[in-house]
Amino acid sequence: MVTRPAAQAGHLAAEIERLGGHAVLFPVLEIQDVEDTQPLRDLAQRLDAVDLAVFVSPNAAHKALSVICAQRSWPEHLPVAVMGAGSAREVARFGIRNVIAPTQRHDSEALLELPQMQAMAGKRVVILRGDGGRELLGDTLTAHGAAVEFVTCYRRGKPDLDAAPLLQLWASRQLDAITVTSSEGLRNFFEMIGSAGQAALRNTPLFATHQRIIEAGRALGLQCLLPTAAGDEGLLAGMIDYFSALEK
Repeated sequence: MVTRPAAQAGHLAAEIERLGGHAVLFPVLEIQDVEDTQPLRDLAQRLDAVDLAVFVSPNAAHKALSVICAQRSWPEHLPVAVMGAGSAREVARFGIRNVIAPTQRHDSEALLELPQMQAMAGKRVVILRGDGGRELLGDTLTAHGAAVEFVTCYRRGKPDLDAAPLLQLWASRQLDAITVTSSEGLRNFFEMIGSAGQAALRNTPLFATHQRIIEAGRALGLQCLLPTAAGDEGLLAGMIDYFSALEK
């Protein structure tokens, strides 16, 4: 099962099918436009005074740049920071090449460890994100002396989906693995499937791309939690290793 938001699920689903599996799409996060894009339009007018723009996710990059780049071209001098390959691909779609990104891990901690993120005193930083989220990035950059501004460029919601088809798959033992890429998404999923689904979920292999998701799963009482490397490639590699070992 692929739980990514609908617009981001296609690549992973296609790869699962290409490798002989069957992808079941069940998005557990809904990415919604902000009602007021004026803060993004205002930001577009003063980008030349910004020293660093941080996009916390591919959704943040897509939603923010769709508005900003409709107003103006991205300043060549202005670097952007991202946490993973998906965000890097998204900013590249808008012609941005000056990109700072970690290569070993893909989270705020890894980004903050990079040399480019150390000498931040007096720097003007804008962090583009969804509504809410972790404060580590902003707090750390502020502690390093940066002037940090947050701009909300999308909202997250819980989809209104019928879980009955999933319950049928579980009942017929046809749901072999679940992929999850956010702690919030996992908590949404747990609520969406009700008590019957929660009982089945507890022993279903759940592949997660970050330790925070594993910890959220433990808090929900899940028993078969399998950490993987980041991104679709990490999820695929984790599932291939797991199911190959079962066949030996």
